[in-house]
Amino acid sequence: MSEPILTPLITNKPVIEATEQNQINLPPFTLGIEEEFQVIDPETRQLRSHMHQIVEGGKMILKEQVKSEMHQSVVEVGTNICRNIKEAKEEVLYLRKMVAELAQQQGLVIGAAGTHPFSMWQDQLITDNPRYHEIVNEMQDAARSNLIFGLHVHVGIKNREQGIKLMNSARYFLPHIFALSTNSPFWQGRNTGFKSYRVKVFDKFPRTGIPDYFSSAEEYDRYINLLVKTKCIDNGKKIWYDIRLHPFFNTVEFRMCDIPMRVEETIALAALMQAIIAKLVKLMDQNLDFRQYGRSLIMENRWRAARYGIEGKLIDFGKEKEVPVAELTEELLAFVEDVIDDLGSREEIGYIRTMIKEGSGADRQLAVFKKTGDLKAVVDYIVAETNKGL
Repeated sequence: MSEPILTPLITNKPVIEATEQNQINLPPFTLGIEEEFQVIDPETRQLRSHMHQIVEGGKMILKEQVKSEMHQSVVEVGTNICRNIKEAKEEVLYLRKMVAELAQQQGLVIGAAGTHPFSMWQDQLITDNPRYHEIVNEMQDAARSNLIFGLHVHVGIKNREQGIKLMNSARYFLPHIFALSTNSPFWQGRNTGFKSYRVKVFDKFPRTGIPDYFSSAEEYDRYINLLVKTKCIDNGKKIWYDIRLHPFFNTVEFRMCDIPMRVEETIALAALMQAIIAKLVKLMDQNLDFRQYGRSLIMENRWRAARYGIEGKLIDFGKEKEVPVAELTEELLAFVEDVIDDLGSREEIGYIRTMIKEGSGADRQLAVFKKTGDLKAVVDYIVAETNKGL
C-alpha cells in the first residue's frame, strides 16, 4: 500500500481540518456476502454434480438465499442485507451450516477453496438454465472450464455517483485484499505454482480484472449501454470486474477473492472491505481522496498477489519499491483504524493478523500436500476447515 497521499477533491467545499475528522458520522455501510461452495463426494473426494438436490432442498428453508451456478457441482449462498459485521457473521455461519446439512442429506459434503485440487472440469455437468447455455454458447471452453469458487462482498452506498468515486479509489486496495484470500494453488491435479490459480482461470472471460477509471456514473452507464446496444452483453451483470458498481443495487461489489476455507477468514475480509469503503467515504466528506493509480500499475500487483499470495511482495507505487504483503497489510489496517470502532468490526478485522501469521488457505493447502503427498488429504483438510465451528 502506498503512503496515503490525500488530494483535495475538485469542489467548492473547503478542506476539513484534521481536528474535525473524528466528528464525522459514518453512514450505515450495509453488507451482503455471497459464497460459492464445492459439492464433494466424501468417498472419492471428487466434485459431484448434485447441486440440484441441494438447491431444491434448500429453497424450502433458505428461499432465494441459495441458488445454482453454471456448473452443477457449485452451490452459492448469499446473506440478506446485514446492518453490520456481527449480523453478517451470524448469517454466514447459518448458511454454511444449512448447506452442509443439505449436502449431508445427499451423502455429500461441502468445501471452500477457489479451485478443486484434482477434479476435471471436463467431467462437470452444466446447469440446465437458458442463461448458462447462452454463456457457454458464446464463450465455449472458456465458460465450460470456469470451474472456480469465489467470495463476493457487497457494501452499501448512498448513490451511484458516490459508488463510482469509491470504485475508482478502492481499486488500489484490491490486490492487497486478494493476496490475503488466495486459496487455489491446485488445478486438475497439478501444483500450479500460483497461490490463486482461480483468478487465472477466470481471466479467460471478457470484462474481468481491475476496471478502468470512470469519471462519473454517467460515463460508466454510457459504457454499459454501448455494450448492450452492440450485443456484447444483455445487462450490467456481465461486467465481471474485480470490483463493480452493481447494476441494480446501490452497492459496491468486491469480486476478486477466492472463497476462504474458514468462516473467520470470510468475515475478516468482508470487514476489511467495509472499512475501506467507510474510510474512503470519510475522506470524501473531508473533501479528500486517495491518490489514483492507473489500471496497468494495479494489474501488476494483482498478478503478484495471484502468484505469491501473502508470502510475496507488492509494489508501493508512491515509494516506487517492493514491500512485503505482511508489511503492507499492517499499513492498510492502520489506514482504516479510525473507522473500525464506528463499524463495530475491530474483533473481526483483528483476525487479519491471524491470517498473516498462519498463512492463507493456499499456504495451508500446500503444507498439507508437502506433508502427505496426497491431494485427497488436501480435500479432506479443505472440508474440515470449511465445516469448522458450524
